[in-house]
Amino acid sequence: MIDLLGSSPDNHPLPVDNVQLLDTTLRDGEQAPGVSLTPDEKVEIAQALDRAGLSVIEAGSACTSEGERECISRVTELGLDARVTSFARGVKSDIDDALSCDVDGITLVVPASDRHIETKVGTTRDAVVEKSVSLIAYAKDHGLWVEFLGEDGSRADPTYLERLLGAGIDAGADRICFADTVGHTTPEATSEMVSRLSALGPTSVHTHDDLGLAMANVHAGLAAGADMVHGTINGIGERAGNVALEEVAIALSHGYGVSTMELESIYELATTVARNTGIPLAPNKAVIGQNTFTHESGIHTDGMLKDVATYEPYPPEMVGRERRLVLGKHAGRAGVASALAEHDVDVTESELRAVVERVKALGDRGKRVTDADLLAIAEDVQGRDRDRYVALLELSAISGTSVPTASVKLRVGEREHVASGTGSGPVDAALKAVRSALGSTAYAELESYHVDAITGGTDAVVTVEVEMSRNDHTVSVAASEADITRASVTAMVDALDRLLVADPPEQPMTPPADD
Repeated sequence: MIDLLGSSPDNHPLPVDNVQLLDTTLRDGEQAPGVSLTPDEKVEIAQALDRAGLSVIEAGSACTSEGERECISRVTELGLDARVTSFARGVKSDIDDALSCDVDGITLVVPASDRHIETKVGTTRDAVVEKSVSLIAYAKDHGLWVEFLGEDGSRADPTYLERLLGAGIDAGADRICFADTVGHTTPEATSEMVSRLSALGPTSVHTHDDLGLAMANVHAGLAAGADMVHGTINGIGERAGNVALEEVAIALSHGYGVSTMELESIYELATTVARNTGIPLAPNKAVIGQNTFTHESGIHTDGMLKDVATYEPYPPEMVGRERRLVLGKHAGRAGVASALAEHDVDVTESELRAVVERVKALGDRGKRVTDADLLAIAEDVQGRDRDRYVALLELSAISGTSVPTASVKLRVGEREHVASGTGSGPVDAALKAVRSALGSTAYAELESYHVDAITGGTDAVVTVEVEMSRNDHTVSVAASEADITRASVTAMVDALDRLLVADPPEQPMTPPADD
């Protein structure tokens, strides 16, 4: 029997009823190529993780540098509810560095496979066990929570890994961790090893996605008795990345009724991490991707309009998202009619058929039909002339200087508004100039900004798509130009024009004071 959300109440329950998440976005996630977080960025991400209710936040590796220790100390000073830890190698100085940052605990990492023991470190199995026991005792004597991890555990001799981590538990470690350091193992092997380790004490799983099995290995580990999962937000990390904690959280909640974090905080957290790391959210990514709750197919859209659970396993609001119905060559009558109704456009049956035909024709040319496209089609089908509320008359932008500057001239009704702005780049400066020209009464929120397509060659054309909202109205507009600044401003002004027509400001927009 299937409930309204599509989950099965007959799923086999996990052997544990409480699963905790250890987030290593600030450590393992930062090891993704090109990512280097500033102290302020680490603080912002840590605060977002804490608001979302993560159990443990691995704030970094205190042994890395003085700058890294400053970052970790900034996080520990926040007084978060989450336990804040540092990664520590199997050397005493790493523990001392962690203590200097006032962390709550450490993940003590020592080599477990012969490849790491003999080749990487140049020691022996017995020596690793002996030293680990001593380091765990030292950390516990200094009041630290200790998780003991055997690096490259998935390629270690199972009997030795069991001996190593068992010695850690006997020495006082709070928990042990099965680590698939290079994303090498399978769910079956994970299950077998974790079942042996979980008999020794509380066990975590740390998985990487090199074979695309990170999530499968997590669930195999949980089914075998693990009760904590290491991962990162958005699945970022070295090579193919770590398991994505937002996926772990929603899968456990939806499939097993196990709560691990505040699900409604997921999308805000994902966008915070994406903004600070510079790694954008993949559109087809589970839970957080732009396409996850976006529907275009006529059959799907028709079903969604009748029952929102028809083509969704769980509602978007559960993870802080909203559902979107978009138009393209797969659009049907129901979807087009619904989109028109959202913009308060009434059409007859014959007009609707004509609009649908033109929407499909536009989609057949490989173009996504934006709100502006749809409204323009409807206006043409109905023979309506539209007076623009706002129009772009002139734009100039200067870059290559210490402070990029831009100026715009807009026609607002019968008046001209001129304003300038500065920013981190010419696009930022130009968009600030537009906002200044229109004033606060015409304020709208820029929900998304995407550079969707760039042609090759010296005459390259860039397509910029923006989504903007004003009160209860949202509109998406795309513009293609040879210049990215002009494309961005054109799209933004067109979006503002549509929004202001739908929701005029209560006070008249007056030109800037220096106009």
